[in-house]
Amino acid sequence: MEYHQDRFDDFSLLIFKKNKLIALLPANKQGNTLCSHQGLSYGGLILPSKSNFENVLEVMKSILIFLSKNKIEKLKIKQLPKIYNQKTSDELDYLFFILRAESFRRDLSMAIKLEEVVSYSKLRRREIKKAENLGLRFTESDNMSLFWNSILIPNLKGQHGVSPVHSIEEMTLLKDRFPNYIKQFSVFDGEEILAGCIVFETKTVAHLQYISTRRNIKMGALDYLIHMLITTIYRDKAYIDFGISNENQGRNINLGLLNWKQSFGASSVVHDFYEIEVANYKLLKEVFI
Repeated sequence: MEYHQDRFDDFSLLIFKKNKLIALLPANKQGNTLCSHQGLSYGGLILPSKSNFENVLEVMKSILIFLSKNKIEKLKIKQLPKIYNQKTSDELDYLFFILRAESFRRDLSMAIKLEEVVSYSKLRRREIKKAENLGLRFTESDNMSLFWNSILIPNLKGQHGVSPVHSIEEMTLLKDRFPNYIKQFSVFDGEEILAGCIVFETKTVAHLQYISTRRNIKMGALDYLIHMLITTIYRDKAYIDFGISNENQGRNINLGLLNWKQSFGASSVVHDFYEIEVANYKLLKEVFI
């Protein structure tokens, strides 16, 4: 996270038990509030696979006590979407109920569960067939700058008047540090790039980000790219995650973007955001009887 440390007041926490690290909370501070790190797409408490309920409760209590001692009054925590868990892990959902946490935001993401039959819409199938008939070329690329400068930046500027969240220098730095987990795929017509996508990989999920195609070229390039990721590159993953379709802090949905993702067979996954009064840590002392 240090590549954008100038944008956040980092206050990430490490939780130990008898000198052994047992949990992490990537976070930054805003006044008297601690937030799940706002420089990360996902957040929440990071726990080892062998954590039992009692351990998670003690971790959460120790965090809140620590925050109380440091004059932090609220904790805003962003839950990791459940498709990223490597085992069932709903301990925090229960503890947030005990802590009287308030839900202040809920984003809607779209994901494909790859063990199920993936069903495309007729339009998607037609566009993929068109790309195949045109002989478009799908490839992985180590150089993201062509996609960034030729397609992504012009599209975001033209459609929304914004720039990518990451500069090409930042993305190159991240990809160099994590070459096995960050990848870029493109579709070409000869030597001309038509579409591209950045993929962040975990053990079970391929998260698609910066999905973009050259405007006003009706060749099915982006549909073909997504099809190849689903059927070839990531067929052994548990999920493909298209990311959120929200605006206005989760209160509105871009319907066109949502429908495009659904047309590949994707269905809904929520990202939950909670606010906890730090002083409520005392409620955790009353859980066990």
